[in-house]
Amino acid sequence: FMVRHHIPTAKYVEVTDFEKACKEVDHFDFPLVIKADGLAAGKGVVIVENKEDAISTLKDMMVDGVLDGAGSKVVLEEFLTGFECSLLCFTDGKTIVPMVSAKDHKQIFDGNKGPNTGGMGTVSPNPFLPEGMDEVLKKDILDPFMQGLKDDQMDYRGVVFIGLMIENNQAKVLEFNVRFGDPETQSILLRLESDLYEIMDACATYTLDQVEVKWSDDHVACLVLASGGYPGKYDKGIEIKNIDKVSDDIVVFHAGTALKDGKLVTNGGRVLNVCARGANLQEALAKVYETATIITFDGMYYRHDIGLR
Repeated sequence: FMVRHHIPTAKYVEVTDFEKACKEVDHFDFPLVIKADGLAAGKGVVIVENKEDAISTLKDMMVDGVLDGAGSKVVLEEFLTGFECSLLCFTDGKTIVPMVSAKDHKQIFDGNKGPNTGGMGTVSPNPFLPEGMDEVLKKDILDPFMQGLKDDQMDYRGVVFIGLMIENNQAKVLEFNVRFGDPETQSILLRLESDLYEIMDACATYTLDQVEVKWSDDHVACLVLASGGYPGKYDKGIEIKNIDKVSDDIVVFHAGTALKDGKLVTNGGRVLNVCARGANLQEALAKVYETATIITFDGMYYRHDIGLR
């Protein structure tokens, strides 16, 4: 779709055969991105630094089936440099309305190290977005995207989530998702002042151009509290304590929790999303990190550099 409609993106190739995939590796520089073309619970993207790791990752996905079939088709993709930005938009197929920007932190460890996760935290607005990028994104990505829907006769209505890599005031698309993005949505929707129902109804009925979408100027931070060992193996059923002691101005979204014998326990890798609003980024971050010292469960892990470069 992107190649057809001249939307800037990374060089890539799709492969369904392990031997062919190994040969295609030679046509790329390193680092190289390997993506499973299927649902993989946020673990389907691996960045490899050399050919040996590339072959090993391809074998895991395509031969050994470690992603439960999600790796039967794989995409090899050029590694893009710059910084990531998440752009979520409402669309009724005729009109597209960008939401406020957000910055996600995908890798498990501080300093963007370690394996990718489903997201360890976000801030909105994205503090790294250069001045004037709104017009660049409209011209280079949103306008050709909407023209592409029209040319391909795709009646798409709802939310489109565009993952971007930005460098030197230029943007390339990493991926399109046809959904809200987690955990970007947690920080973005806390800034929405319009009625979400009215917006989605307008998307469904081709009347988005008649709705005003209003946003707060507040900054929002979202911090993911994860199980020890995530995104690898981790234990479940660990009691979560002190959630009742959290300040009233904090919003805690439950991502991987359950009730067991009347107690709140962990039931996933990313357990809780702690979100706070502030007049500036520092205020919002201070609130979520203070909350992270109140809520406890054995093995709890979170990143300490959400919102930082």
